[in-house]
Amino acid sequence: MLVIWGRTNSVNVQKVLWCCGELGLEHRRIDAGGNFGVVGTPEYRKLNPNGLVPTIDDGGFVLWESHAIVRYLAAKHGAGSLLPHDLRPRALADQWMDWKATVLWPAFRTLFVGLVRTPPAERDGRAIEASREATAKAFGILDRHLEAQAFVAGEALTMGDIPLGCAVWRWLALPIERPALPNLERWARALGERPAYRSAVMLPLS
Repeated sequence: MLVIWGRTNSVNVQKVLWCCGELGLEHRRIDAGGNFGVVGTPEYRKLNPNGLVPTIDDGGFVLWESHAIVRYLAAKHGAGSLLPHDLRPRALADQWMDWKATVLWPAFRTLFVGLVRTPPAERDGRAIEASREATAKAFGILDRHLEAQAFVAGEALTMGDIPLGCAVWRWLALPIERPALPNLERWARALGERPAYRSAVMLPLS
């Protein structure tokens, strides 16, 4: 059985859990990271030398990095669905997964950590506001892209929606001022209708 190490409130772990839910994959999850520890132990570092989550073991094949895991599971179990057969939507899914890692999350991380995981007295308000503005700008790019299609790679959910869907839940749940992004909000509502998304991603922020 597929084994997943990681805590349920981790955005990166949620990507893998949502992917498993969409694919109907049985798995066993082991709490790790954050208050659970584990990731600093010699045993875990043999699996993942970075000491981060998630990590999976699929019948002896160990893999870390959330996007690599989602791609692997989609290729193994979701060819033609989460992983499109057509090279063009597949490339678009890859593009938006990479964009999430290189553009969106660097903009968003300070805002999320500052408001959710930093005590009020220790927050850097100027940095948080700069992050909010940068994140709004980044989500504006995605909003314009979604004007012409239902999901990031076309008219069906693919692996490309998974990292971004985990981020947009956090964006919409934060107590902040947000610009009107109707296409993004429509897409987020569509994700919220999926049972696997609700169970893996739509959790209280922590």
